[in-house]
Amino acid sequence: MKLSSRLVVWGLCLLAVLAHPQDGAAHEMLPGYLELKQVSSGTYDVLWKLPVTQGNRLPLAPRFPDGCNLRGDLKSEIQQDAWIYRGTLRCNPPLEGQQISIDGLAGLGTDVLVRYQSSDQDSLQTALLTSDAPAIMIRRSADEAASGIGFYLWFGIEHILGGWDHLLFVLGLLLIVRDRWLLVKTITAFTVAHSLTLLVATFRLADVPSGLVETAVALSILFLGPEIVRRWRGETSFTIRFPWVVAFGFGLLHGLAFAGDLAEMGLPRQELVWALLLFNLGVEIGQLAFVAAVLGLWWTARSLRIPLWLEQFPSYVIGTIGAFWTIERVSALLIA
Repeated sequence: MKLSSRLVVWGLCLLAVLAHPQDGAAHEMLPGYLELKQVSSGTYDVLWKLPVTQGNRLPLAPRFPDGCNLRGDLKSEIQQDAWIYRGTLRCNPPLEGQQISIDGLAGLGTDVLVRYQSSDQDSLQTALLTSDAPAIMIRRSADEAASGIGFYLWFGIEHILGGWDHLLFVLGLLLIVRDRWLLVKTITAFTVAHSLTLLVATFRLADVPSGLVETAVALSILFLGPEIVRRWRGETSFTIRFPWVVAFGFGLLHGLAFAGDLAEMGLPRQELVWALLLFNLGVEIGQLAFVAAVLGLWWTARSLRIPLWLEQFPSYVIGTIGAFWTIERVSALLIA
C-alpha cells in the first residue's frame, strides 16, 4: 500500500499552530532536581539543583511544611547549567504524610523532578512537579509510594510529546516516505540512532555542548523542507531514495538532545540504568503514538478532495519553522 502525501495535511496544520517558533526549545525543559534522603526520623539530606539559563538562576525554591528547617549553612557549588545546593533538613513532625511544593514554577516553562528516599531504602518516591501540579505528598510507607523508577516511562512519553522540534522532524519523514515498508525502516533507523546516542550521552561517554545539539536539531528540520518539496515535484534525491540513512544520521543528533534532561538531573548511578531504559521506552511509545495518530488522520481524510496548494503547505511550514529555529539558536550561540 502506498502512503499518500495527504496523510498529514490536517494534523500538520494544527501542529504548525501549536509548535510556533517560541516553543522551539520546549523539550530543553531545564529541569530542576530536588532529592531528599531520610537519615533518621525527621532528618533528611537535601540536594537541590537550581537551573541556570543565560547565566541567571531561575526563581525557583522548594517549600517545606511548617516545622521544617534547614540546619547549618546550605553549601552550594556552580556547574555548567545549574547551582547545586546541599544541606540538612530537620522536620517536626517528619515529612511523611506532608506536602512539599516548588514555588515559582508558573510561567517558567520548566519542571522539577522530586525524588524521596526513606531510610530503609524500600520507599522510593519520584514525581515531576509542573506549573499545573507543583506539589507532592510524601507517602508514609513503601506500600503507598507507588511512583518509584517507573515514573521515567511517563517522563519519556511526556518528553517526546512536548518536544515539537522532534515531532516536526518525524512529521517531515512521514511526508517524504510513501511506501509502508520504507516507512518502517525509516522510523526504526531513527529509533535505533537516538537510542544509541541517548545511551552514550547519559553515561557521559561523549560531551557535546547543548547549544550545538539544539542548533543541529533545528538544521535537521530545515533540511527536510526542500526535500519534501522535491518529493511533491516528482524529483529524487539521496534523502528520497534512502530516507532511513538520513533518519539514522539525524537521529544521532536528536538522541543527544533527548539525553540532556536525563543526564543533567544528577540521578544516582545505580538508578540511572533503569531510568535510561524506561525513559527511552517512553520516548518510543510517544513517538509511535504520534505516528499512529498521523496515519489515523490520513485514513479519516483520504476520501476528501484536498487542493494541491494545501497538500504542499506542510513542506513550507516545516522549512520556515526550521529556518526560524536555526537562526534563533545560532544567534544564541553567538551571543553566549
